[in-house]
Order: sequence, then structure tokens, then C-alpha cells
Amino acid sequence: MKNVNIGIIGCGTVGVNVVKILEKHSVIIKNRVGCDINIKWVCDKDLARLKQLNLPKEKITSDINKVLLDPSVDILVELIGGNDISKKIIIEAMNRGKHIVTANKSVLSKYWDEIFSVALRKKLLVYFEAAVGAGIPVIQSLNEGLAANKIQSIVGILNGTTNFILSKMTDNNMGFDEALHLAQKSGFAEANPMLDLDGSDAAQKLSILASIAFGNHLPFEKIHREGISNINPIDIRYAKNEFGYVLKLLATVENKNGKISATVCPTLIDAEHPLAAVENEYNAIYIEGDSCGDIMLYGKGAGGPAAASAVVSDIMYLATNIFYGTAGKFPFILYDKKIKLNIMPVEDIESKYYLRFSTADKPGVLSKISGILGKNNVSISACFQEERHKKQAVPVLILTHQTKEGNIRKALKTIDDLPIVKSKTVMFRIME
Repeated sequence: MKNVNIGIIGCGTVGVNVVKILEKHSVIIKNRVGCDINIKWVCDKDLARLKQLNLPKEKITSDINKVLLDPSVDILVELIGGNDISKKIIIEAMNRGKHIVTANKSVLSKYWDEIFSVALRKKLLVYFEAAVGAGIPVIQSLNEGLAANKIQSIVGILNGTTNFILSKMTDNNMGFDEALHLAQKSGFAEANPMLDLDGSDAAQKLSILASIAFGNHLPFEKIHREGISNINPIDIRYAKNEFGYVLKLLATVENKNGKISATVCPTLIDAEHPLAAVENEYNAIYIEGDSCGDIMLYGKGAGGPAAASAVVSDIMYLATNIFYGTAGKFPFILYDKKIKLNIMPVEDIESKYYLRFSTADKPGVLSKISGILGKNNVSISACFQEERHKKQAVPVLILTHQTKEGNIRKALKTIDDLPIVKSKTVMFRIME
């Protein structure tokens, strides 16, 4: 019986947990796969960390080339993160006939075309369940379980850091800085969390999901991104108390009549929507297919054990294919450069909107604002104004009917230049 040999490059939190799962569940894994999965190499620049794994010394190395150049390695498991170095390792490994498992959302979202072109040409498989949602099996679900569907939309809470922060701002009336500090203290935010806070992390994951759903690469750079750093707790409170909405950082891609919109931005959702109940560090992905209807996947979207669970699952799928001689007979995902993705500019995206104006306490303010909105084809569905003491700016809240974002932005540019408007208008999309 042939063993399947794997080489792991990168042994941080995820890598350590991968080794632990493979050793702890070796009998179960063998029964399900049909053969032993042998850890041939574990590579990391920190040899002291590797020695803590209690593996035979001939299996640990700090030299990447020992893994890449070993012809007995069937599967290369890339867990170092980053872009260019990871891409180089993945491409080199495939050029040497090795299948790939990676948890690297960054390299996939940036180099999707290059990686899958090589995989297709070399008849190799690339598995990447842990790249989105950690232990949530969204890749397999989207790629295989929903293969008979035309995917109409994907809406996700894809970043645990920002969801934790917004949950604390909503449920505990925290300010942004306080909630961020708590997230860092609790281990749910990096020391430098900028890629989380500005929406980049969620956009990388959305790029991967959309590329699977639509059969060709939807580049990360084509996704409109807005972060959460400037969110004021007052808007969370108003939206919840006056209108029944909850604020979430949503990653959204929709295919409407062949036109694709892709955004990551703070969005108000109805408190009754299933995504509104997703709290703290948890993630969820809400998928609409033309045949299956609406489904939602939910779970912890980060953490070493959760991500390692997905990595080992990928290793097992690949090992089964290798053992039974089917690996590379057919591609894992649909990748076709001939499929053209017509990506809409953000100005053409249609939505309902929440607007908060800070205005002078003078007669005719609302009339002036509503007049400018009307001239730009923005129709008002609801309005709320809270009383203020004299000389204080007055918050005026407006909800709009469905309109193009370009109309809203054009109107706000004019309104924010008015002397009666005291600060930049706050705008959030609304999803119901």
C-alpha cells in the first residue's frame, strides 16, 4: 500500500495544529482515505519551534528546497502566508509535479490566474478550504454542493475582527477604540489590524468566492472597499433604535443579468435577517442559488484549530485522489479565461441608503436637503430628527428608496457644501 507523502512549509499556529490533527487522528484518517498520510517534511525558519513538535529530526528543516526538490513529496502544504514568496513556492512545487494545499487567501486573490493556469496545464490540484472561513466548509459547498446552481449572490461576514468590534459597539455601547482594544486583548485582532479594518481581508476572501462562483478570476482590486474605522456609535444606535437595523461589515457579490457588483462595506441589515444574529468573532456566508434558494453557512472564521481542520480535510481529499489514481484527471474548480466578468462600477450599484446629516438648527433645512436629493433622483422613504439645544448641530436621519449610488454621491457632494451642513454626511447601504 502506497503512502501519500506531504511536505509542510510554514509551521505557525495553523501548521502546528495540522501536525497535531494528523497524528491524533491518524487511524481515522487512514480508514477514510485508504492509505497512510506520511509527514515527510515540516519546514520553518524557526527550528526551535519545529523541535517542539517531537518529530524525528530527519523530518524537520529550515531549508525550503529540501521540500521542493524531494520527488517523493506528493502534496505541498503552503502555510507561510504573504504574496510573492508563497506564489513562488506554489508555482515551483507544481512545476515539480506536486499537488497543493494552501490556506493563503492573499496569494490566491492576487495570483489566481497564474496559479490555476499552471495547475490546469500540469493537471494538478490546488485545494484551499482554509483560505475563506477557516473551519466553515464554504469552498466545498460552493464548488461542489452547489455546482448545479447559477449563483446569484453571496453575502458574507468574512472577517472576525471587524464583526467582534461592531458587535461590542452594538451590544455594549463601546466606542470604536475601546472595542478594538478589547479585540486585541482577546486575541481577535492583530497588533496592526489595518487589513481587517479597511476591508482588505474580507475583499480577498470575496475575490476567492466570486472566482469560484463565476468561473473566472474576480480580481481583489476590482472590489470596492470601505472600512469601519470611522464608524460613530451614534449611527449604530440610531439605526437600531429608530429603524430596526444592525450594522455589519458585509462582503457582497451579486450577478444581475450578467452584471456583477462586488463590494465590502459597512451595511445596515434588518434585525430579522439571519446575518444580523452573527456575533463577535463568528463568520457567516449567505448564498443564493437559482435552484437551491437561500442557504447560510456559519462558524468560527479564524483560529489555529479551525483553520487546521480545513487544511487536513484538503490533504485527505487530495490523498484519496492520489491513492485511487484520480488526482489531476479533472480540475478541482472551473477556471476558464474565456468567461468574461462584467464588473459594474460602484456608481451603478443600486441600494437603499441611510443618511445622517449634521445641520444648523434653522427653518427650511430639511426642505433644502430633500430638494437636492430629489433633483438627483433620490426618493425619501423615512425621516427622523432629534431635538437639540440651541447652537448644537442637529442630526437629521433619512432613509431612501432604491437608487443608484452615483445619484447619492452626487447629491451629497452638493449638500455637504451647504453652509447649513456642519460635517460630512454619513452614508450606509441598507440590505433587507
